[in-house]
Amino acid sequence: MTADVDFATGEIELAGRIMPASNATFVGRIGDTEIVYKPVDGEAPLWDFPDGNLARREAAAYLVSEAFGWDVVPRTWLRDGPLGIGMVQLWQHVDPTQDAVDLVPSDQVPESGWLHVFDGHDAHDRPVSLIHEDSAALRRMAVFDIVTNNADRKGGHILEMAGGHRHGIDHGLTFHAEHKLRTVLWGWIGEPLEPWELEGVERVRAALAGTLGEALAPLLTGHELAALAGRCDRLLRTERFPAPKGAMPAIPWPPF
Repeated sequence: MTADVDFATGEIELAGRIMPASNATFVGRIGDTEIVYKPVDGEAPLWDFPDGNLARREAAAYLVSEAFGWDVVPRTWLRDGPLGIGMVQLWQHVDPTQDAVDLVPSDQVPESGWLHVFDGHDAHDRPVSLIHEDSAALRRMAVFDIVTNNADRKGGHILEMAGGHRHGIDHGLTFHAEHKLRTVLWGWIGEPLEPWELEGVERVRAALAGTLGEALAPLLTGHELAALAGRCDRLLRTERFPAPKGAMPAIPWPPF
C-alpha cells in the first residue's frame, strides 16, 4: 500500500470491470493500492430498494463495522472517480484453499466444525445441503448482518482470508427500515449471543447517539437510523440469534 497516496483525492486508474455483476463494478488502483470502484451511475435499483443509494449504504456498512471493532468490512468510502461519485473499497486477496460456505452432498455433511442451513437439489436433481463453518469470524459477520439488516449475504460475499479472518463485501442492500434479512448464515438460530458479541452491539448502539450517528446521518434516512437502533435494542434484549420471519425469502437468490 502506498503510504503517501491520498485515497480521497488520488487518481483512480481503472484496470477492468467485474463481470457479471448487477451493478457496474470496476477494479483499479490508487497509486499502488488495488481498489474496487462502484459508480452511483452504474447502480440498478431493486423493487425493495427503489431509491438506490447503494453506494451510501456500502459506506454506512463500513462505519458500522468500525463501530463494532471487528473488521468485518474492508475500508470503504465515497468519492469522485472516472465515472462519477461512487463507492471505493480496498481490494482483498483471498485464500483460494478456504470455503466458509459450501454446498455438499446431503450424505456428506461434516459432523463437527460446520453448521447445516438447508437441504435442496442441484441441477442434476441430486440432494445437496448448504453448510457454513462454525467459527467466531463468521459469527461476527452474522451479528453484523442482523444489525445492518443485510438483504444479500450470499456465500460469494464472504471473503476467506489467510489466517481465518472473514471479510464481508457487497453491502448495498442494507439498512432498510423494514425487515429484509436474507443470508446464508442461519446456522446459529436461537443460540445465545456470546458476551463479546453483546459488547459489540452495545458499542454500536452507544455510538449511534454520538459520532456514528452523526457520520451516518448523510448516508441513511431518519427512519433507517431509527430502525438500526431498534435492531440493536432487540438483540440486546433477546440476547439470541433470531430466526427468519415474515413472508420474505430468508435466503438470497442465488445463494452464491
